[in-house]
Amino acid sequence: MKLGIVMEGGASRTIFSCGVTDAFLEEGILPDYLIGVSAGIAYGVSYLSKQKGRNLAIAQKYMDDRRYMGMRHLIRKKNFYNIPFVFDEIPNKLETFDYDAFEEYPGKVEACVTNIHTGKAEYLEVPRRDTKFDVLVASCALPILFQPVKVGKHYYLDGGLADSIPYERAIEEGCDKVVVILTRERGYVKKAERSGELFQKMYRRYPKIAEDLKNRPERYNACLRELTEREQAGEIFVIAPETTYGMGRTESDPNKLTRLYWDGYQQARSRMEELKAYLGQAISKQEANDKQTDKQTKSKLQTNE
Repeated sequence: MKLGIVMEGGASRTIFSCGVTDAFLEEGILPDYLIGVSAGIAYGVSYLSKQKGRNLAIAQKYMDDRRYMGMRHLIRKKNFYNIPFVFDEIPNKLETFDYDAFEEYPGKVEACVTNIHTGKAEYLEVPRRDTKFDVLVASCALPILFQPVKVGKHYYLDGGLADSIPYERAIEEGCDKVVVILTRERGYVKKAERSGELFQKMYRRYPKIAEDLKNRPERYNACLRELTEREQAGEIFVIAPETTYGMGRTESDPNKLTRLYWDGYQQARSRMEELKAYLGQAISKQEANDKQTDKQTKSKLQTNE
């Protein structure tokens, strides 16, 4: 069995996913492959470094700190989030990230990003010792709120523009069991952005990005429908919040963030047996295949003798 976990973005709402993955850590559930989008991968690396509670601590201590995000950073640095604080001071000084544990994680880790010239999703492997987290910043680079981020020779924006829920990538990577953690309620329907015209003007130099922004609601809604069909067929296991309490992507209230975190944790705990049954089916099938292979091997050996 090869287990893949897919973590949707959603900025502040992604604290729900942190509750889910902390519950997974308690049960020793780690994937062979993890892909995240935007805050999904930014928070996901703490799951892979097995730092239970780290993301919640950051949300409680720093997300309402003026150093974390706000219009003054957007005006001064053209980024709503204070990148040096969020991706340097916090992980390297204040709420330290365990690079050693992350490096020891044996699986593959990818971040979904959107190329500003092609408008297509790319899947970049996350370096194990990048103390500036450039790939994570690129995946989190929301239009308007961030400047495009250069990684290698290319510039990128938020991966959700081109592929909000990259479960198909996990399947392409050979995952026969896929767990998708959403940050929107079941039945959610994405509508066109009210700032659509502003997007078109701001990104007129990048027509493919402008096209992504325009078509994103239709693509996102179609993706959710396909995901639901696969879930009903038993192919994919989906965890989604029952409510996000109307929380916006830049919510900073520690109490609201904590409540959504515990919602994620409790939902994961309440569905743990169901999840283990989903994974167990694959394990049983794999064990059966292994036994069949062993039987065939022994038969060939006996024939040769």
